[in-house]
Amino acid sequence: MRKLIPLLIFAAAFAPPGAAHAARATECTALNICYCVEQDLKGAIEANVARLRQTIAEQKAEGKAIGYMSLPLSTFAGGYFALNAEVSAITKERVEKRFGAKSLWLLNPGTPSSQLPGTANGADYMLMWTRVLEGAGGLGEDFDFYYFVGPSDFAAALGLTGEGDMEKVDAIFEQRLASDAGFRRVVEQGRVTKTTFRNYYALRASIAASYGAHDEWNILRILNERRRGAAHLGVPHQIASFFDGRAVAPAASEQAVSGGYMGRCN
Repeated sequence: MRKLIPLLIFAAAFAPPGAAHAARATECTALNICYCVEQDLKGAIEANVARLRQTIAEQKAEGKAIGYMSLPLSTFAGGYFALNAEVSAITKERVEKRFGAKSLWLLNPGTPSSQLPGTANGADYMLMWTRVLEGAGGLGEDFDFYYFVGPSDFAAALGLTGEGDMEKVDAIFEQRLASDAGFRRVVEQGRVTKTTFRNYYALRASIAASYGAHDEWNILRILNERRRGAAHLGVPHQIASFFDGRAVAPAASEQAVSGGYMGRCN
């Protein structure tokens, strides 16, 4: 298996819906997408949005096409955050190499610099990412494409070759258990087991297993719908999208999927 790139872990990123936090209220974006957000985090969210927009502007100033990578990150349903973050770094490197790192830059949401304080859950993160993705004008003008991570991307990063892949994932589990104290902790807590880990990474690891990625798919659909209806843009200026390394077919790109964190506070 290819050696994975170590990254810091931010503890509560992309927790599943329903996590209880105090002082939450509905916050809506320019696209009228709403999330139930912890009010104490609004300043941190706004600061991250400003920083990310500045980083994107710097990359655009170099003449690069700008992409956003969507993938599962949380320790949930057998997945493990630190491993997913490593996969995100490998995938970013591979996509930029494919198109040319001098010509294209892919925003990776799995980096420590994108973290919010530890009380943040998925809704807090998605408010941040939605504001980044919609852009100042609400047309997603900062992005040229989205890259939705699929099972082949995970397989490539984990060294799965299509032969005995479940046994290879079992070996990754044992290796991680021996070397990663954070992983041992989530295993001891019962949040990840050898079986759930194996089934997740061999069978399900992709945007299909991510609440946040479902929201990001729907955000892209909304942005492209707005672009198609804008007189100065139209169909030729839609944001491109890839899933599992291939361009998404037009019919699929215009279809909504089930929501993740979107929704007002009850």
